[in-house]
Amino acid sequence: MSKPMFVVATSNAGKLREFQAILGDAFVLRGLAEFDPVVFPDEGEDYEANAIAKARTAADALRLPAIADDSGLEVDGLGGAPGPLSARYGGPGLDDRGRLLHLLEALSGMRGSARRARFVCVAAWASPGGSVRVERGECEGCILTAPRGDSGFGYDPVFEVEGLGRAMAELLEEEKNRISHRGRALAALRASLTQPVETRS
Repeated sequence: MSKPMFVVATSNAGKLREFQAILGDAFVLRGLAEFDPVVFPDEGEDYEANAIAKARTAADALRLPAIADDSGLEVDGLGGAPGPLSARYGGPGLDDRGRLLHLLEALSGMRGSARRARFVCVAAWASPGGSVRVERGECEGCILTAPRGDSGFGYDPVFEVEGLGRAMAELLEEEKNRISHRGRALAALRASLTQPVETRS
């Protein structure tokens, strides 16, 4: 029996690799680079709305089922920021390293509970017919004072996973995918997709 094929609605190569590592044994996943460009709506400040909008847009444009996620880092000392704006934190023109350094600067002088943080991910699946499935995952931890490790991407080098004493960027890929926010959201979505899907009216 052939595996279902889904489009992963992301242009982030690191994120696509994680999707493939977590879901690749159950589904055939194809990245956006294999298709004509898709114009996505501007992202707002709600994980679920952003994830659904990306999945629906890709599914409708490419006429194929699509999976998308919206993820963010929430830091207690910053009132939950950068949250859904994590990929744009610090303004335009910054790369992953620039955003990471901007975060450390914003937390300069803060200690203890102010550095508590969590990664949040909402993953959504959508079909061209309008059906949608959504799942959420979180990973608790704290923000380090300096980067550690050279795996992962984004804020992984400054996020110490609760109970492990290691930065997300110090984990093996299999370990990260088992406990990360994205790993948990996608595992739940995978389980959900084995159940009957109701078509949206």
